[in-house]
Amino acid sequence: MKDEKICKTCRKPFTWRKKWKKDWANVLYCSERCRRSKNKEKLLQN
Repeated sequence: MKDEKICKTCRKPFTWRKKWKKDWANVLYCSERCRRSKNKEKLLQN
């Protein structure tokens, strides 16, 4: 099984994708939508 991480925005698990091959260590979000919504996540935590 490929590596799995938890998305910092939606808190759902996501797995390794070929397009992240060179940068997997720096991937924090499961999708572009979650990456763009990262500021909303900070507001929800306060």
